[in-house]
Amino acid sequence: MLKVEDINLTDRDFWRRPLEHRHEAFKALRWEPGLVRFEEPDVRIVPRGPGYLALTRHAEVLEASRRPQDFCSGHGATNIPDMPGDLHEYFGSMINMDDPRHARLRRIVSRAFSPRMIQRFEDRVQHVAADLAARVAAGRGTGDFVADVAARLPLTIICDMMGIAPEHHDTVLDATNVILAGNDPEFLPSDDPEEAALALMGAGQTLKEIVADLARRRRAEPTDDLTSALVNANIDGESLTDQELGSFFILLVVAGNETTRNAIAHGLDLLTRHPDQRALLVADFEGRVGGAVEEIVRYVSPVVWMRRTATRDTTLLDHDIKAGDKLLLYYWSANRDETVFTAPERFDILRDPNPHVGFGGPGPHFCLGAHLARREITVMFRELLRSLPGIRSDGEPDRLDSSFINGIKRLAYTF
Repeated sequence: MLKVEDINLTDRDFWRRPLEHRHEAFKALRWEPGLVRFEEPDVRIVPRGPGYLALTRHAEVLEASRRPQDFCSGHGATNIPDMPGDLHEYFGSMINMDDPRHARLRRIVSRAFSPRMIQRFEDRVQHVAADLAARVAAGRGTGDFVADVAARLPLTIICDMMGIAPEHHDTVLDATNVILAGNDPEFLPSDDPEEAALALMGAGQTLKEIVADLARRRRAEPTDDLTSALVNANIDGESLTDQELGSFFILLVVAGNETTRNAIAHGLDLLTRHPDQRALLVADFEGRVGGAVEEIVRYVSPVVWMRRTATRDTTLLDHDIKAGDKLLLYYWSANRDETVFTAPERFDILRDPNPHVGFGGPGPHFCLGAHLARREITVMFRELLRSLPGIRSDGEPDRLDSSFINGIKRLAYTF
């Protein structure tokens, strides 16, 4: 086992090492008696902070998630350094908020997702997934699974939900790739933090301009899409501001697109590498697909971590925490905790129970789109395995260079 003193989660090179090495490192951290503190990355556009504590055990992640009054999100959930106020607010949707702002925004957004609207979206998932599978079946028998299927389904569904016209879909996809680029030079070609920040701002502005233009038209002429529901919502006298609508759209397309697309891409790769599990799924798809989806999300953990900040001196289980301490909740590690999951390194679609935290821990920040994500993954694999029973990944995935998203940029497939 690796020695804890030889592990540096802040080092970019750590996240470029083989998966086996990274899993071994997190196993060592889970068995370390206390919490390990790491230096923050030096981004130069802000002063370097005091470091962060890595929460790697399942119980720690659950406990921190359940106590938002002690471990808040308002100082940043998706960044380790404290970002400048303008950048923080720019991407400051619900994920970077605490109550009462978070509760207010979530209440307005949740009310917009009416049962009728949810049913319409679920029906649309079926139609889009069937169309994508048919396009693949009519193709050359090979291609890039991310571009042809995994990225296309959630992107189409989210844009349809919001009423974004098809000619903007690729623009939306490109912007989300930049926002969640991590350290990947394909999407953020410069290592200069100021240039990277400008690229992020530019991608965010692109998304905000698309939804702002649509919002103006929906206020004048409402339709039955989610943008109309959001801009015309009035819940106890409350409605979304233009800033809140833009930030929510960024969150929706980034979180809803990136996480689902990576679960689908990893899912094909896992079912290819584990033909016994694929055979189990095919033998009783409807009876086992629910467990398969949960196991894919656990095994993959599309979002590797989220940050919380201690609001006061307190304890987390038996660990002393000081006010202002930054904590990174490593879902990727919690989902491999040997004290919770039997043989956690094994991909097992029959795993039961499966209390993974792939959609976040319990509490106010549990993923708002978890139900839709599960639906998309289920329907996409139903269509693929029904119409393309021989489809499989072909070769190693081209992985995103990121410590935050367990992403696949490209995945060759054949059938």
